[in-house]
Amino acid sequence: MRRTKVIATIGPASEDEATLKAMIEAGMDVARLNLSHGTLEDGLERFHRIRKVSADVGRPVGILADLPGPKVRIGSLAQPVELAVGSTIELAPSDGTEPSTPKRFAVDYESLLTDVRGGDRLAVGDGSIILQVVETHADHLEARVLYGGTTQGRPGLHIPSDRLRLSTPTDEDLRLLDGFVDVDVDFVALSFVRSAHDVRRVGLEPAPRGPLVVAKIETRAAVENLDGIIMASGAVMVARGDLGAECSIEDLPHLQKDIIARCIALGRPAITATQMLESMVSAPSPTRAEASDVANAVFDGTSAVMLSGETAIGADPAHVVDTMARIATRADQEFDYEGWAHQIKRDRLSEPQSQDAAVTDVMTMATWRAASEMGVKTVLCISRSGFTVRAIARFRPKAKILGFSPEERTIRQLTLSWGATPMHIDRIEDNASSVQHVLELAKTAGHIRAGDIVAVLGGSTATVGSTDTLRMVRCP
Repeated sequence: MRRTKVIATIGPASEDEATLKAMIEAGMDVARLNLSHGTLEDGLERFHRIRKVSADVGRPVGILADLPGPKVRIGSLAQPVELAVGSTIELAPSDGTEPSTPKRFAVDYESLLTDVRGGDRLAVGDGSIILQVVETHADHLEARVLYGGTTQGRPGLHIPSDRLRLSTPTDEDLRLLDGFVDVDVDFVALSFVRSAHDVRRVGLEPAPRGPLVVAKIETRAAVENLDGIIMASGAVMVARGDLGAECSIEDLPHLQKDIIARCIALGRPAITATQMLESMVSAPSPTRAEASDVANAVFDGTSAVMLSGETAIGADPAHVVDTMARIATRADQEFDYEGWAHQIKRDRLSEPQSQDAAVTDVMTMATWRAASEMGVKTVLCISRSGFTVRAIARFRPKAKILGFSPEERTIRQLTLSWGATPMHIDRIEDNASSVQHVLELAKTAGHIRAGDIVAVLGGSTATVGSTDTLRMVRCP
């Protein structure tokens, strides 16, 4: 059973119903809509198509709306452009509507000429192309290509975040957000987060009444304010493209490990993203380095691995999802479950906690320990918000995690949680009745058998954020 979840970006290559169905069957748990491209109407059309196909297949699929944020983009290119090493190109500020040409990139950032200086290095797209500003003029910058490659569409242009005057979320982010909140989107990704204040400015209701906010860690300021951002968010994404442009490349693997560890310890899912199987945009199989990268992200403890261009514009999106799922499944088998749980115990329980958080920590650790020592193969979690599922998932138990909730949005949000199989229940009753109810559902679905010892974890009150009840039960 695969524990690590797979997120796939939906784009022109994957937006038709047949391809979406094939991707779900191949293992897509969450569909990502990159709102940096296309209109709100385009995004909503894809959203509704994913919902329809998910219902047809009979499997919950979460939907992540990824807001553009204050990302600086290059005006649309009519066709792919090859930038050769040593060549020069003009960068000119624009209002975002002007197209670009192979010799002149229109940059949708009005302060370009004042905020960018001679000698600055600017990354194009995910950072594979690097430009260096060599001369400034009255109406444009002249840049030399240090590392070349091909770019297309409306790629981003990374400007050092300490110079960027734009704030998160932007007015455009909030406009797009309103449209997706109205249709009950499950997750919203916030770009270029610098502090917890940026996350709070989104102003959404707590899950499951509102979507989970995914904070994208892609600036140096975000790394410095990491714990506060994690606590203000519902999940975190290690956005390695822009983060790699902000920080030294030799630091990036270590930052990835630290961000994931801190995120999981604080009970939030962690997503690892950018260029995971990049060669599969056109190739039928990944490079050996890419396969190792995915496996190492699993060993780091990531909750989910994300595909971007591989499925948005790639030659065979369903095959890419299947490949990612197979690599993650094999890596899950070699994960250091025992060592990880002890690390979480050491890192998390040594910190001062609120009373509710301390109770949850003790109860979930007790569940992990009891399941390990008694050979329990299934943990049943009863949760309205999904909090209990995310709390036990921190410890990465070998036991299967079944997450029961009466909230449809919670069911879809659990598609992002490591190891969780979401299951719908009609209601949450008193503890004894709920335990019997979920036992019957799990048995009927074939997850447990008569005579199995299972752990049932939940809260004794309707309070979100506290897990205080554990029962070890034999399945009748």
